[in-house]
Amino acid sequence: MLYGKNVVLGVTGCIAAYKSCDIVSRLKKLGANVDVIMTDNACEFVMPLSFETLSGNAVVTSTFKRETEYDVKHVSLAKKADLFLIAPATANVIGKFAQGIADDMLSTTYMASKAPKVVCPAMNTNMYESDAVQKNIQILKDRGVTIVEAIEGRLACGDVGKGKMAEPIDIVKIVEDILQPVQDFKDKRVLVTAGATEEDIDGVRVITNHSSGKMGCAIATALADRGADVTLVRGKMTVESPKCLSKEVKISTTLELLDAVKANMDNDIFIMAAAPADYRVKNRSAQKIKAEQITLELEKNPDIAKYVGENKGEKMLVIFSAETENLIENATSKLARKNADFVVANDVTKAGAGFYGDTNIATIIAKDGHSIDSGLVSKEKLAHIILDTISRSK
Repeated sequence: MLYGKNVVLGVTGCIAAYKSCDIVSRLKKLGANVDVIMTDNACEFVMPLSFETLSGNAVVTSTFKRETEYDVKHVSLAKKADLFLIAPATANVIGKFAQGIADDMLSTTYMASKAPKVVCPAMNTNMYESDAVQKNIQILKDRGVTIVEAIEGRLACGDVGKGKMAEPIDIVKIVEDILQPVQDFKDKRVLVTAGATEEDIDGVRVITNHSSGKMGCAIATALADRGADVTLVRGKMTVESPKCLSKEVKISTTLELLDAVKANMDNDIFIMAAAPADYRVKNRSAQKIKAEQITLELEKNPDIAKYVGENKGEKMLVIFSAETENLIENATSKLARKNADFVVANDVTKAGAGFYGDTNIATIIAKDGHSIDSGLVSKEKLAHIILDTISRSK
């Protein structure tokens, strides 16, 4: 799946432009966001409205069109792109790309983008086989551009030969392979927990913690990118749930989290990134308590990670240990007590390693004692470091 991926599609003036509608449709079904740039000549073959309807985004056709807010479009789209796809690519636009000519919206955006590029030629056989076009294609290949070679068939001009744009299904498969090169969790079912649980004090107040859910969501997204079937069990979070999930279970209390985990023990891997409350209020009130002072009687919540460790059999368990002191000692002890395979330990007092930030600093410790230090990285990067570590142990 391509959830969270941004594809910029350039469409040029060729009869094969109608096939690009199918490309947009397929990419959207895979979860990708698609922004379409059309040349003036492309608009003679397919109306921009077709692409707008399929992509859900406005089609860009002009470099100088005024927007409702300040936005240098060729720069913003260039930065936004995770992949730049040109389909179909005429001899004219291939020549522009090869020779560094940037005289319209498509060519200027292409030049400004550092994203991986995929170019799908489509033209008359004689044009395609000409020295000039083949030389320009070779220049692009030498720069690292992926060329999806034209295929043989009957062309719009009536000739039969090589020059047809590759089929949309094959082009989209190449896009998938580039955006998701590692599929080491394919066919694996993984349960991820994320966010904080809440324990009622009374009708309006709760006991909770600072977990934002960002780390768990980053792990869920990375797993889906790498082919996993992901179930997310989530409590209170400050971020939206990823769209790449196979299943999502929303919970509030730690007991609800335990029930949800028990109901999904058929997964292959368990990554416990949630922060469940250790205690719940025994004498909670259904109504709002109105008093100068209150005394709360707390009772211990069940240890969910320990439950998984005791019942997982040969399955894999990854736990988290957020500490304020004695990081390695405390995390290693937790790893053993809960029969986990890995513990991701982080000192939340360090700059860049807090709950609400977009970065983290962690030490990943395996049950055999080996450890890896991540350094200061984004939570998305740490998610992949964790998965790399798991993958090497499988």
